[in-house]
Amino acid sequence: MMSDIAYENTLLSVEGGPLRSSSGIVLETDKMDANQAFDTLIVVGSAYYRDYFKGEAIAEYLRRQAPRTRRLCSVCTGAFFLARAGILSGRRVTTHWQDIDHLREHAHDTEVERDVVYVRDGQIWTSGGITAGIDMSLALLAEDTDETISRGVAQTMVLYYHRPGGEKQLSSLVQLGSGSDRFSLLLGWIRANLSTELSIETLAAHAGMSPRNFSRSFKTETGMSPAKAVETLRVEAARERILNAHMSIEAIAAETGFADPERLRRAFNRIYGMSPQQMRHSFSNPKRRFD
Repeated sequence: MMSDIAYENTLLSVEGGPLRSSSGIVLETDKMDANQAFDTLIVVGSAYYRDYFKGEAIAEYLRRQAPRTRRLCSVCTGAFFLARAGILSGRRVTTHWQDIDHLREHAHDTEVERDVVYVRDGQIWTSGGITAGIDMSLALLAEDTDETISRGVAQTMVLYYHRPGGEKQLSSLVQLGSGSDRFSLLLGWIRANLSTELSIETLAAHAGMSPRNFSRSFKTETGMSPAKAVETLRVEAARERILNAHMSIEAIAAETGFADPERLRRAFNRIYGMSPQQMRHSFSNPKRRFD
């Protein structure tokens, strides 16, 4: 692993010169030159990608660069430009969750992952959104140097180090509450009180409903039973601590409301297919694959 690596960054556009971003920031860019080679190319997305990705200039540039570029990456809807160039054929990829179905329409022979932060498939790296691009960048840095340097960068930037590629783009709290304004406040209260006793009776009383009516209404509106929702939020909170906090498994189990580490282990195996210890080891191992 290299520890003295330095990056030289170049911003590229079709015509070169000053380029105003969708957020209004003007960036000075170099004109794309097919004769210039790069180690890593990162294609950024935009809320207005539909107006540009069908153009041929960027697609042709990417086709010519792909064979001689070590890594081709996309951030958010930048994946559409890689798809337009035919680079994603047969690959596992992702993009922003709002555009997953649209990407599937334009990349029929591509396996588009719906709910992950980023995916690596060989030389191709794709990330789900702008902040997911930060997680992907930390993984790129870890691959080029080592975990210590990448972790130091995350600490300097006051970031979690770091969400693994398989982490969900949307938290369970958001997904559960997306179709249920009625229970959104309750879900937030559950998330803030995971270490307490959260029986059906407790939740129903907090919602001002009878236990029977609460159970029926909650499942209808969230698609999940109250007990399953509580377990899902507890496991998600435990996973955050396992990956980002220096806490024992026993302490994490207690803090997230599991009666003992064994119950936490069973829940992890059921949902993630591995134990908490295996997850911590896997994502703290500098030789792991970032997929």
